[in-house]
Amino acid sequence: MQTTQTTLTRQTPRSTDDLKDRRPQPSRTTRREADGMAVASFVLGLVGLLVFNVVLGPVALALATLALARGTTRRGRALLGLTLGAADLIILATLATTDHTLSWSLGS
Repeated sequence: MQTTQTTLTRQTPRSTDDLKDRRPQPSRTTRREADGMAVASFVLGLVGLLVFNVVLGPVALALATLALARGTTRRGRALLGLTLGAADLIILATLATTDHTLSWSLGS
């Protein structure tokens, strides 16, 4: 009985520059857009604490998530936007359950 043996060879790139060329790099405009989304999510989340939290909360959450996914350099601002967007929705739920309304009431 005769057995054949095959060997697999793995081709490796000649240098690490070949690997860098294969990975997609985010462009400068994509990163700038992600930074803008991070700032916008922070501002919208902050404003949403006072007015229109039913709209601004989810928008802040979506923008912060997109900014983080696109690799923003303003990661802290995006995380704040994410936190404030969640706080908007928590305040909305609290107002809806206690006052049976979707708005602030300062008086009686």
